[in-house]
Formats: sequence, structure tokens, C-alpha cells
Amino acid sequence: MLMEQILERENLIQALKRVERNKGSHGVDGMPVQNLRPHLATEWYNMKTALLQGTYQPQPVRRIEIPKPNGGVRLLGIPTVLDRFIQQAIAQILTKIYDSTFSENSYGFRPNKQGHQAVRKAKSYITEGYTWVVDMDLEKFFDKVNHDKLMGMLERKIEDKRVLKLIRKFLQAGIMIGGLFHKSEEGTPQGGPLSPILSNIMLDDLDKELEKRNLRFVRYADDSTIFVKTRKAAKRAMGNISNFIENNLKLKVNYEKSKYDRPWNRTFLGFSFTKSKNPKVLLAKQTVKRVKKRIREMTSRKSPIPMKLRINKLKQYLRGWMGYFALIDTPNVLKNLDSWIRRRLRMCLWKQWKLPRTRVRKLKGLGVPLGKAYEWGNSRKGYWRIAHSPILDKILNNVYWLHQGLVNLYERYTKLRQT
Repeated sequence: MLMEQILERENLIQALKRVERNKGSHGVDGMPVQNLRPHLATEWYNMKTALLQGTYQPQPVRRIEIPKPNGGVRLLGIPTVLDRFIQQAIAQILTKIYDSTFSENSYGFRPNKQGHQAVRKAKSYITEGYTWVVDMDLEKFFDKVNHDKLMGMLERKIEDKRVLKLIRKFLQAGIMIGGLFHKSEEGTPQGGPLSPILSNIMLDDLDKELEKRNLRFVRYADDSTIFVKTRKAAKRAMGNISNFIENNLKLKVNYEKSKYDRPWNRTFLGFSFTKSKNPKVLLAKQTVKRVKKRIREMTSRKSPIPMKLRINKLKQYLRGWMGYFALIDTPNVLKNLDSWIRRRLRMCLWKQWKLPRTRVRKLKGLGVPLGKAYEWGNSRKGYWRIAHSPILDKILNNVYWLHQGLVNLYERYTKLRQT
């Protein structure tokens, strides 16, 4: 039986390690991840008995709001660590059952699949002449999933009623907001280990419909992009697929965000494409704006943190950011970003030096002649302007910041592309 597979020792150990590795915040019970293993050591027999008998009751999820880069908030539900552990164990078994049946054009939340593969696939479609795209945006997908529809899909392959009952309990566990309980009559709260596999199961019928219509497409989670050759075909595809989503899947299409256009006018997983027969992958304008906004926060001269700590935070962020965006074919934008980041740091350093006599002393220590050190140390120019002055450009250059531990995006990009 499926419940017994979920509760097998090896599956549970894998789930426990995964939850511990992911860490994450506490749920409504306040238990941190560090307490999960000792708690299971004493309470697992009772939990296992409840799961086998179908009496296990998940706790409500803790609702938090994450600001979106383009405004608004993304609603996340944080289950308790115990519920995350059980959800992870279920998700691992469901993945074994379902993943091999999913479309090869589905890339989100799947083993051995990633966003870079989706972008390369999109690029190949454009190269083949499919130069119109239909971006299908589902309105608050994770909050709008119809429970009955999803359970009906699960019943096609899952016969163990205990597992079906447990999944429905997780779907209907409710939400705690500001200490008040709210029922959850629809949706799969984004934030739990079970939501990704359930979303792929829910949207698999959409993938099959697109394949049946012989449409080229790429789907990453709830973002579906369809590639066609003409504007007329794009308009027709958008109308037909919107009807299918709303009538068959009981989901809502966000018509304000769903558009058909040229691929170089759209954003795809943070990337865009050049307008050519052999398109190049480039950073989307929104991506550049987002990374600059984040860096501005970390290099704000109003934040009086030591330069070493500031650079360590930047290094951690930039390494992860570059690890994802190294896919681009147009690296000159990285040189511009590097230059801009160094200027931001020079501005912070100039603010930290603060007093004219301190600035003169620091400049002299960096090898600036006394006359020039006195001239610039007593300058009344603004922080941002003086951060781009010839004297600071020369002494606080790329080599200086590399010695301080700053990540050079262009050099990092070059190394990543060579591996």
C-alpha cells in the first residue's frame, strides 16, 4: 500500500535530511527545525500509528507575506516542521509515481530539471522561427487551486484512501493570520514541500492539451509560454488555452498579465532574447532593476555597517545571483554592473571616512601625493559624484576591491562559462 511506502525507513530518513537541510522558519507551534529529530525520537510511534489509522491531523499553516519585485505580495504558508516532514515524505513518493509521466516541456520543481533548460528550450523555438509568444499567467495559482478537481486527478493513480484523505487534510488545514484561524477551501499554500508536486499534477492536463494541439511550449511551475509563428496563431492560442484553463481546470487566467507578443519584448524566468534569427540570451530589464535595487539596499551609505561585513553580504548575494544568470550571452552588462557596484562602495567608504582630516590621511595611506590628498580630502562635492572622481577611481579600483574580497561579476561569469 502507498501509505506503507511513504512510511518506509529510507524514505523517512531522506525526508528528514531534506527538511533539516532546507531549514526554514517555524510554523504555528513555534518548533524550530533543530528540534525535529529529537521530537521524532520520542513521538514517532504515535505519529506513525495516527498516519496508518488515518487519524493524523495537520496543523494550520502560518501565513507570511513576501514583497514582490514589481509590487504586491506573494503569500506563503509555513507548515510546522512536523507537517513539513510528512509532506516531504509524501512528495518523494508522489514524484516517483508521477514524474516520468509529466511532459518533457515542464521544468519547474522536478528532479534533473532546471530553469536554464527551460530558457535554452525557449531559445531553440525562437531559432526555429516561432517568433510569437503567448505568456499565460494564472491568477494567484497556488491560492486558487480547486481542491475537488485536484483530488479527482490524484484519484486516477492513487488507490490508497488513507493517502488521499491525508493530502486533503493538508489542503484544508487552514491558515493562521495574526493569531486568527481561517479556513482553506481552495489552494495549495505555497511554501510547503507538497505544493510543488501537486501543482505539477494539477497542470499536467494543461501540458497534455498543449501537446495534443501540437503547440511548442515551455512551462515552469505556473508560468506557461507558448511559441507560434504568427500573430494570428498567437491570438487564437491565447483564446483557446484560456478557455481550457478556466473551463477544464477551474483556474483563473490573469488577463492583465497574460499577453501575446514578440519574445524580445517579454521576460522569461528573468531573461529575455535579442531580436535576431540566432537570438542571444540577455538579462531582462526587470532583472537589472531588481539586482540594482538589492545592491542599493546593501550599499546604502545610511547603513553604518563595517565595510568588511558589507562586502561579505555582497559576495554571498552576487555569487548566488551570478550562478543563475551566467546563462546570458551578452556579458558586457556585467562589466557595467561591476563598475557601478565599485562606485557604490567608494561612496560608502567616503562617507565612513567622514572628516576631512581622516580623508586626507586615508588618501595618503593609499599612495596619493600630499597635495592631491589635501585637495580631494577637503572637497565639498557630493558622495556619489566624488565616488566617480579620477582620484578615487584610480586608487579604489578593481584590484583594490578584489583584495577586499568583492566578487567581480564579469570574471565570475567567465569562469562559470568555462566549466
